[in-house]
Amino acid sequence: MQITITTLSDQLFTIDVSEDLELENFKALCQEETGVPAKEMSIVWNGRPLHDDKLTLKQYGIQNGEVVLVQHIRGQISHPSELPNIDFGSINLPGSGQYPSRGREDDPAFIRSMLLKDPSQIALLKERNPPLADALLSGDMVKFAKVFEEQRQSRIKEEQKRIQLLSADPFDPHAQQQIEEAIRMKNIETNMETAMEFAPESFGQVHMLYIDCKVNGHPVKAFVDSGAQMTIMSQQCAERCHIMRLVDRRWEGVAKGVGTQKILGRVHLCQIQIGNVFLQSSFSILENQPMDMLLGLDMLKRHQCVIDLKKNQLEIGTTGTITPFLGEADLPEHARLNQPGSSHNQDDDRDLAEALSKSAQESAGSSSSKTPSTRNQPSPHQFSEEVVSQLMKNGFSRNAVLEELRRSNGNADQALATLFSKSFNRSEKPPPPCKIQ
Repeated sequence: MQITITTLSDQLFTIDVSEDLELENFKALCQEETGVPAKEMSIVWNGRPLHDDKLTLKQYGIQNGEVVLVQHIRGQISHPSELPNIDFGSINLPGSGQYPSRGREDDPAFIRSMLLKDPSQIALLKERNPPLADALLSGDMVKFAKVFEEQRQSRIKEEQKRIQLLSADPFDPHAQQQIEEAIRMKNIETNMETAMEFAPESFGQVHMLYIDCKVNGHPVKAFVDSGAQMTIMSQQCAERCHIMRLVDRRWEGVAKGVGTQKILGRVHLCQIQIGNVFLQSSFSILENQPMDMLLGLDMLKRHQCVIDLKKNQLEIGTTGTITPFLGEADLPEHARLNQPGSSHNQDDDRDLAEALSKSAQESAGSSSSKTPSTRNQPSPHQFSEEVVSQLMKNGFSRNAVLEELRRSNGNADQALATLFSKSFNRSEKPPPPCKIQ
């Protein structure tokens, strides 16, 4: 008969055994598959451990297709009547009493100190775990420990639920559905880890394709979008270019794509200057459009345009004109990946700087209580030129270095950490352009 074996480390495999096989021999087979020594192994079936190594699988009632759990028990194995219910409520949170013996990877204070030392991890935490990031940046150790413990308890409950499902009837439709979902999520995690290792560039961001052009003598930055059906222009841009008088209101309607936009009408013929050549084009005027102009497929096909990503240029096939795509610094502000004036970024910078400052003050306070020091704090406006030059070598401006040194009371390491943390901040992505159908 076939027995499915699972472990707490998500291993899952099936072996063929005889129903007359004794438990001790079954453990030996499991040892070959899992690497867990038979003497330190506990077999759990239907929520209860199997203790008598001399009984056969048939005597225990294990049948074909059953699922058993293999646990690695170090030291003397106790014999409870069923799986113990671990009470994590007895674990004292930091500040509430004595610390229990636990691994450093589960210690909120250790996790918090490690995160505060790595601005890149803080930026990643903001994206993937906002509640824990908010607790970290609040500077409140008790709040961080509470959120961390709640999330840890949630993961433990999910793991216990998964083990119960694996130990239940394998032919139960609900159990099969949960097992399928667990396998699917495991495959997704494996796929993401593989991508991060072998193709990390796929997690980066790219800016969109824009070119410089002129409409009715007015400079416009046009977005090149081969996925849009028609060339469009915003109402504000049409007013700046003085072509609203040519809008045919009989062509008004609704543009549908990623959302909907109202079409005010159509300009049937207008000239676009790209480089030194003038091209004919028509425009659909949209009422609320974030970008000034979008060159759609009608314009690109009419003039046989070639989007050359290798040379980063747009080639006009009918005239042979070549115009380069704009760099990120030349893009409209809403299309840039990093917007320095964003209030969202400023709030993140402020929160991160405050959290790092509080952490430094806590460590400084604990060290000063053990070893009193009579040295005076540096002047808020005078720092060693050697320290300033050393920080500027990392690519930061002198004003930024002096500002962070003032905030950190002359602590060069703290100032450097804050400067690097700001460089890791990311702005929100602009919404994708509306595709015209």
